[in-house]
Amino acid sequence: MPYPELKGLLTDIGTEELGHLEMVGTVVHQLTREMSADDVKKAGLDAYFVDHTAGVYPTAASGFPWSAASMQVKGDVIADLSEDLAAEQKARVTYDNILRLSDDPDVNNVMRYLREREIVHYQRFGEALRLASERMNERNVYVMNPSFDG
Repeated sequence: MPYPELKGLLTDIGTEELGHLEMVGTVVHQLTREMSADDVKKAGLDAYFVDHTAGVYPTAASGFPWSAASMQVKGDVIADLSEDLAAEQKARVTYDNILRLSDDPDVNNVMRYLREREIVHYQRFGEALRLASERMNERNVYVMNPSFDG
């Protein structure tokens, strides 16, 4: 990030996102820590249990483990901030979907809070994109880039 005022924003949001991961992991732990072997089987979690017991293992609902391959980074300020905006909306939709399926008020309160924070992050990334675009326009980055346009 070439703009110092946006470096702090990215650090703040990234730090908060790590906190979100911790909160979700805590909820999953609280929901699974007292499951019996029969509960595990009834929930269809037996294959997961064999590999991870009740440990929190970052995996998409589709079953694919998290990896850095899921991160979309181009090294271009506009492209990367646009991807950040999309990621926040995808996270919001995930929380929406959890709320559609959950009837646990304690879980739902946490999911609503996390959903609200994703919306705030989306707004902040939008502000960052506008600022970065203005700065790049001031330098005529989009008019001519000598590296590419000769």
